[in-house]
Amino acid sequence: MTAPLFLVSPGSLAGLQPGSEVTVQGAEAHHAVAVMRVRIGEQVFVCDGAGTRALADVTGVDRHTVHALCRVVETQPPPDPRVVLVQALAKGDRDEQAIEAATELGVDVVVPWQAERSVVQWRDERAERGRRKWESIVLAASKQARRFRVPEVRPLARRQDVAELLAGARLAIVLHENAGMPLAGLALPQTGDVVVVVGPEGGISPEELTTFDAAGGRQVRLGREVLRASSAGPAGLAVLNAAGRWR
Repeated sequence: MTAPLFLVSPGSLAGLQPGSEVTVQGAEAHHAVAVMRVRIGEQVFVCDGAGTRALADVTGVDRHTVHALCRVVETQPPPDPRVVLVQALAKGDRDEQAIEAATELGVDVVVPWQAERSVVQWRDERAERGRRKWESIVLAASKQARRFRVPEVRPLARRQDVAELLAGARLAIVLHENAGMPLAGLALPQTGDVVVVVGPEGGISPEELTTFDAAGGRQVRLGREVLRASSAGPAGLAVLNAAGRWR
């Protein structure tokens, strides 16, 4: 069984060496002790979510702190190219399912998008609550996947925000069931951002498509089948991974 992973503050593992002590505190320590039942002698991963991860032996536990002795320290450079998922808000928690799976598949940035046809609406203070919930989902999925880096969750985007992301991308992808070009046929860039836009359950509106086309977005399809909002993004990331990171 793979050792469980617990997060510490970003950058706090800088300079860590094998043989050094590392501690997990606060809510993560409580989860380790009260939920995961971590005990002395067990191995755990301790990660700062910013590229450094340590495999360590637990040497002491209490309600507020887990002490461990570092055995192996690994670092992972910032991703390049970087994958940005623009996920439209969708009903029935399908958007949350999408970002959870996308995190497990290695997405680097997640952008919630208030599309014209989104049934779910994040208005006023709900936008920040929704973003914080997405952050918690991404955090949990990162721990499950034993990731070195926790994806960034950006504030709610509107149509023009998405267009600006597409315009600044090295590869700008808009998933659409009626597109003629398959995603699997695109060549991936060696560097820069790969932005993938996924619409809501009602689809991307013609006006949005026009804006995204003008910004340099390339409409592509995944296959013959029409996927739900919960599965289109992760499926697209899997295709990109097969052409790049999984090789």
